Amino acid sequence: ASDGILGWPGPKSHSTEELKNGALSSLSSASANITWAIVPSAAQDAQALQPNTEVSHSASELILVEDEMTDTEDNEEEDLGVMDDQRSVILHLISQLKLGMDLTRVVLPTFILEKRSLLEMYANFMAHPDLFLSIAAGATPEERIICFVEYYLTAFHEGRKGAVAKKPYNPIIGETFHCSWDVPKDKVKAFRTNGASTLSKDSAKELGQDQSTCYKLRFVAEQVSHHPPVSCFYCECKEKKMCVNAHVWTKSKFMGMSIGVSMVGEGVLHLLEHEEEYVFTLPSAYARSILTIPWVELGGKVNINCARTGYSATVTFHTKPFYGGKVHRVTAEVKHNPTNTIVCKAQGEWNGTLEFTYSNGDTKVIDTTKLPVIRKKIRPIANQGPLESRRLWQHVTNSLKEGNIDAATEHKHCLEERQRAEERQRAALTTPWKPKYFAKEGDGWLYVNPLWKSH
Repeated sequence: ASDGILGWPGPKSHSTEELKNGALSSLSSASANITWAIVPSAAQDAQALQPNTEVSHSASELILVEDEMTDTEDNEEEDLGVMDDQRSVILHLISQLKLGMDLTRVVLPTFILEKRSLLEMYANFMAHPDLFLSIAAGATPEERIICFVEYYLTAFHEGRKGAVAKKPYNPIIGETFHCSWDVPKDKVKAFRTNGASTLSKDSAKELGQDQSTCYKLRFVAEQVSHHPPVSCFYCECKEKKMCVNAHVWTKSKFMGMSIGVSMVGEGVLHLLEHEEEYVFTLPSAYARSILTIPWVELGGKVNINCARTGYSATVTFHTKPFYGGKVHRVTAEVKHNPTNTIVCKAQGEWNGTLEFTYSNGDTKVIDTTKLPVIRKKIRPIANQGPLESRRLWQHVTNSLKEGNIDAATEHKHCLEERQRAEERQRAALTTPWKPKYFAKEGDGWLYVNPLWKSH
């Protein structure tokens, strides 16, 4: 009955042999069947083509916190000073591209990859969870939206990790990433007292151990679509009755000596205690000077809007002018729309110093490079499911760490081929992919069990 379903259409390449030998992944054959049922038997229907989504979502919650440990992974990337052989690869690639061309389906050379998945990059935007949780502590709608803007402006520094223009792995469909943070309760302060954080990194570590002195913030991300490439993430803190749900579709295009990546989509922050929803968008990113030493800058105007309170904010990431001018500049203003009053202005660099000026004349300076980072907690790779980012990409990551670009390319190619084969299979069986944690709603995607449903 399964003759019609070819697991690996086309000639067998040596990369499929590697799969058999278990080099690509330490999956036991039983779990390989569940996740990538390569040739379903007659007894297995088309359901086998994707991980079992029938698991109740309370069961999927259980994987989150029990065995999570503080992440020791150092996600600093060394500078990409392009070597001659790499430059010729890039030149060859550029020679085939046209201005404005969509790069979504273009395979980029492995040496420009950053050692983490895009899903994990979104998690790293939460590296200052104390600032995030402080939003709910604001006493008035004005304070809460200002806190949101403060958090938002500091999020990109840690999420981008240095100015090096490297590209996170494109998540494959069904890939997920889970982590959490223990946030010391004494770090989460109401707005006016929340000066620049003074907690030392060591005391954050000690405090992080004791559950009762900490808020728990959980995060899950999932790649829900391959074309277009849509990533979703959801983050919640039950105690603070707040959560954020976002869906982002990345779209990249070639612009001559740079590559532009726009983030299409939006996020919504829910503050259940105040019955407020803040809708926000994300800036575009640009990889500049791709032939010499590439660097990243953010650009574009983003909006944060709370319909219920009438407050909104505009954040502008300024790209460097051709001559002179500073890099990484950002300006923002927070406005109360019904009265057309500006209640706060901010300016500075998103990866440097930011200065906030409030309508009462007060000012505050935040140095993003000095903010203590609360490390995320993540389960060891051995405890992760086969579709979780770190386990899925572990061989690519290890090869990149060892500087073995050929091996990294080979492992990456295996993953991509596997995804294509499955896509052809699903098309042949007309079984659309069904995500595990998110469901399509209108133009967006919503987490299946958000805090506001149970609240």
